[in-house]
Amino acid sequence: MSDGKVDAKLLEILVCPVTKGPLEYDAQAGELISRQAGLAYPIRDGIPIMLPDEARELKADGAGAAP
Repeated sequence: MSDGKVDAKLLEILVCPVTKGPLEYDAQAGELISRQAGLAYPIRDGIPIMLPDEARELKADGAGAAP
């Protein structure tokens, strides 16, 4: 697995640790996006970092969020 790439089967079972809601994979940014929580979880060396303290807050106007 290359940097930032996550196994599709893993993505099917991962949920946001805050809301337990679905995540969207943003391959370009290398992040998993939780729209419900307004957080973007980083992916480092192919490993999703699912810690709320490590997540980036999405801007309210949608800037910086995946389309």
